[in-house]
Amino acid sequence: MSRYQVNKFMTYVDDDDSRVETFHADPETFVQQWETRGAAGRLPVEDGGVLTIDERRALIERDYGALYAMGAHPYLLLHFARALDVIIDGTPWPDFVARYRAAVAPHGFPDFGT
Repeated sequence: MSRYQVNKFMTYVDDDDSRVETFHADPETFVQQWETRGAAGRLPVEDGGVLTIDERRALIERDYGALYAMGAHPYLLLHFARALDVIIDGTPWPDFVARYRAAVAPHGFPDFGT
């Protein structure tokens, strides 16, 4: 996994409300454009991008459990998810917390040593 790139992407989106809205409106295009422009100069992964196919899919589908299991930083992931689910989608905070916990809990604690 290119943890650095996933974490960089989540931070990039969460840092600006207009980016959150743009990502929400068309995640696939946003990810493609970010890979082309936002991550220029980084070494590509095996399939030619800066994210793996699984990372792209998880970001586009907002699969927080998969991102967590792949090693996305828990703090950055929580804020990325909150920006999309609570602020944009309007999910009530208690419902968001319950769904987020259910998505990440099966994966235990992240192992940042590998």
